[in-house]
Amino acid sequence: MRHFGHISPAAREGLFHREPAEFTAGSPARILAAALGATLYSPAVRPQLASDIRKQAARGVVSMVLCLEDSISDAEVTAGEENLVRQFAELDAQAREDGAAELPLLFVRVRTPEQIPDLVARLGASVRWLAGFVLPKFTEERGIAFLDAVAAAEAASGQRLYAMPVLESPELLHLETRVEALAGISRTVNRHRDRVLALRLGVTDFCSAYGLRRSPDMTAYDVQIVANVIADVVNVLSRADGTGFTVTGPVWEYFRHQERMFKPQLRRSPFLDGQAEDLRTTLIEHDLDGLLREIELDRANGLLGKTCIHPAHTTPVHALSVVSLEEFSDAQDILRPERGGGGVMRSAYTNKMNEVKPHRAWAERTMLRAEVFGVAKEDVGFVDLLTAGLQV
Repeated sequence: MRHFGHISPAAREGLFHREPAEFTAGSPARILAAALGATLYSPAVRPQLASDIRKQAARGVVSMVLCLEDSISDAEVTAGEENLVRQFAELDAQAREDGAAELPLLFVRVRTPEQIPDLVARLGASVRWLAGFVLPKFTEERGIAFLDAVAAAEAASGQRLYAMPVLESPELLHLETRVEALAGISRTVNRHRDRVLALRLGVTDFCSAYGLRRSPDMTAYDVQIVANVIADVVNVLSRADGTGFTVTGPVWEYFRHQERMFKPQLRRSPFLDGQAEDLRTTLIEHDLDGLLREIELDRANGLLGKTCIHPAHTTPVHALSVVSLEEFSDAQDILRPERGGGGVMRSAYTNKMNEVKPHRAWAERTMLRAEVFGVAKEDVGFVDLLTAGLQV
């Protein structure tokens, strides 16, 4: 699979200076963590789940979470488990019939550690399509049992299984317990470093603890109590010194028009060519201008990828993840072997200072993002990438 693999080769050639690289479920974890992109959540009880998965793969989705937790009621858990087993069997049978299949990385969000080995055993041969598990309300105490269960299920099945803990517990939110909660989470995930693919933020649960809900006019970073937690999570768990993990962005809850209090957040100038003004209007009408701003703030605050609950959100996440040619040029200059001793130089675009030692970690992360999302051509902007992704 690859990002923008759902558009034609000719269209990709016209958009990219360097096209996104192909990857598989067997690629190195650092590649998979960076490549998660917009991870689309779906309730595990959907009756046509296998068909939905294939449909989303054809639309450019590369990672999905099939949820047995908050997205379904307590009474639906047993039916959800049974449905997952049936739908994985259907995916496996279809793949055998077709001789090949390009499916997203598939994760199951469970409620308890006991579900993990049970589901893996029940999946049988179709477990080959399972990439791992999403572990809810992750703390040190809860996390040990979850991660041990994933390890045991992998050993029993022979299938490589990753874990994605969700950081959403009240202990992490409350100021008086946050430092110890983060330290405990750090201890736990570091003991399973080769298994933890990424850490996910449960911002809806953060807001719930204080009876809050952000409007479509506001991002997670406008809710200060949430923004503070995100900053502390990145501070402790996503450092660029080799000890950090990929932390993904929070979910955007809105996907249809709401009454507005504030002006739209999308400038007109990037949308002035051709029919792009119509695209701008559509984005605003579906409250996606707020999503676009939040994606940019995610990256500015050290997050990569995003939890999504609607297919319309996936293309904007991927379009804004593509590396610009200017970013790529700066990163290349900073990482040149002859720059190993440090120093400072003017960028090739003559609009900024590139200081080798302080900017090195940024450059390394940029090159990784360039590998999985590609590098846009000089004259290709976000609007072009978004339009190409949406036209399929």
